[in-house]
Amino acid sequence: MVTYIVRRLVTAVLILLGASFLVYLLTAASGDPLAELRANPSPNKTQLIQQRTELLHLNVPAPLRYFIWLKGAAGCLIPFANSCDLGTNLQGQPVTEQLGLAMVQTLSLVTVATLLAILIGVTLGIITALRQYSALDYGVTFMAFLFFSLPIFWAAVLLKEYGAIGFNNFLRDAVVPIPVTIVLALVFGLIAMAVSTGAWKRRWMVFGITAAATAIILQLLSVTGWFTNPGLGIVVIAITAVGVAFGITTLSAGLKNKKALYSALITAGIGVVLYFPIQPLLAAATPLMIVLLAIAAIAVGIAVGYFMGGYDRGQNIRSAALTAFLVGALIMADRFMQSWPEYFNNSKIRGRPIPTIGASTPNFDGDFWTSSLDRMTHLLLPTIALILISIASYTRYSRGSMLEIMNMDFIRTARAKGLSERTVVMRHAFRNALIPLATIVAFDIGGLIGGAVITERVFSFSGMGSMFAQGLLSVDPNPVMGFFVVVGITALVFNLLADLVYSALDPRVKVKS
Repeated sequence: MVTYIVRRLVTAVLILLGASFLVYLLTAASGDPLAELRANPSPNKTQLIQQRTELLHLNVPAPLRYFIWLKGAAGCLIPFANSCDLGTNLQGQPVTEQLGLAMVQTLSLVTVATLLAILIGVTLGIITALRQYSALDYGVTFMAFLFFSLPIFWAAVLLKEYGAIGFNNFLRDAVVPIPVTIVLALVFGLIAMAVSTGAWKRRWMVFGITAAATAIILQLLSVTGWFTNPGLGIVVIAITAVGVAFGITTLSAGLKNKKALYSALITAGIGVVLYFPIQPLLAAATPLMIVLLAIAAIAVGIAVGYFMGGYDRGQNIRSAALTAFLVGALIMADRFMQSWPEYFNNSKIRGRPIPTIGASTPNFDGDFWTSSLDRMTHLLLPTIALILISIASYTRYSRGSMLEIMNMDFIRTARAKGLSERTVVMRHAFRNALIPLATIVAFDIGGLIGGAVITERVFSFSGMGSMFAQGLLSVDPNPVMGFFVVVGITALVFNLLADLVYSALDPRVKVKS
């Protein structure tokens, strides 16, 4: 294994050297970085041209200039030496500094979008594979291909028009009209009807109950002014926590495992009991405190699952730990909602909380919760845009992989042995269905670091994609090379990790030295 990894890393270094040399030469040959200055009527034009020539070593042939750049880039391999030098851009800013700022913007923009797209896409793909040729399957397939075919810039513009401008206008008088309530009730009813199984009579009952519940909830939210003063409250959190405990146990252990179910329910109960005592602590929250509270919540779940005992402590621990994390997330969501009126009424927001451009509101000053709300609202629309476009591929790949696995002999053998359907799907089929997805996810994460050029442009994010595009347009090789190094290393590393994940998911696949 070690020999294999070392050999792959050596190969990756050689690939990076060859590819970076070609990219540098192509960038240098794509135009003249002095063209702008040559057309400048300024009297000090000659001096400016000389300064840029010295800055970019333009008096040296491009192949030799590459090795000047490589000498500085080699310093990045020495940790803590502060010798990393990727050159400067045309404005004289060090590329390492520009990369640091761009990577923060890109990671904040696309990380959550990619993770949610993977989670939702894989989940929908597996569910539709288990419900093949059902109304749900046809509906998800149609929506997946619809979103996949949408140009990202058009989807982004629609989201800005209706998700930001339209919703901000709605918040002036946050009342859902009766016709809109009826339409939304019918939509949610049809979705619930498609998801449900059984006879048509039962499915029509699900449709009616869901539609009626949706209409009642929407009107209650309008009457109570929930949209401008939202909150979950202890009752909703308690009911949801119990549902989370049952849902997590169903997926991870099965409801027949009473110890796992009791572990999850006890953990949910602890979270509900601590709701009020933890509020003063959350009022003075910091990012580090939130991380520590999340670790503490998971630790409590692990402890509860362990001390419950039973024939399989591992299932208890998984059920309780996941329940603890999700209940903690519910309490966090409620605390964000409590801070919404303060954010909504801030003088910088002016009652229009969903922005259309930028990563944050200029000169916005607030505590942890309102500042986090500001960043999240700025990320909301671009995140949705990226999810809608990305979700189709994960849905189709996971559906196809799951269908192939479910028709294999070992699945029929598992059923013939009398294993429950949950065990067959979650323990045998799901793990094997993830194998082809490992490669797709690895390449997508490599692209994640590269940023979303069009999305960044539409929503005015100064990320990696914008840095790369600007470098190409201005014939500025150093930012382009900085972008290439980060994306190239990420792609090669995750490609290696994909091979290792293959061997972990499937014992038949072994890496060889």
